[in-house]
Amino acid sequence: MPHSFGYRARTRHMFKRGFKEHGPVKLSTFLINYRVGDIVDIKANAAQQKGMPHKYYHGRTGIVYNVTPSAVGVIVYKVVGNRYLEKRVNLRVEHVRHSKCRQEFLDRVQTNHDAHVAAKEKGERINLRRIPALPRESRTVSTSQNAPQTIVPVPYETTI
Repeated sequence: MPHSFGYRARTRHMFKRGFKEHGPVKLSTFLINYRVGDIVDIKANAAQQKGMPHKYYHGRTGIVYNVTPSAVGVIVYKVVGNRYLEKRVNLRVEHVRHSKCRQEFLDRVQTNHDAHVAAKEKGERINLRRIPALPRESRTVSTSQNAPQTIVPVPYETTI
């Protein structure tokens, strides 16, 4: 059992940099624009210890509520007991990135809009809802030209 309870206790693998990703933070990280209302993923970058999130928030997704020149404020919901608490976390931009969780929805909205406009020009109705995958149709396997085979494992042989 661990006997240290520091701020970064038990984060040996959580905060490590990836393979061939060591060294200083890339400058393109600082050129990304964040706006209030953006959905961001929190992932701590061990190369920058300032403005690093607590280990609880590593891997969480939140909404930007404040933007400063070198940091952003993020709202994250934390389960405490039987309720959700709104936690406001201030993080440097090295520790956040835009989330892709909403991209599939935005793409679907765009394709639905295009399909709706095309259908309206033709004067017909179109179903824009997602349809779940149906079960596969039944098949019949014939043994007339396909005799059953017994499969057995190949015995191990040493080639020394």
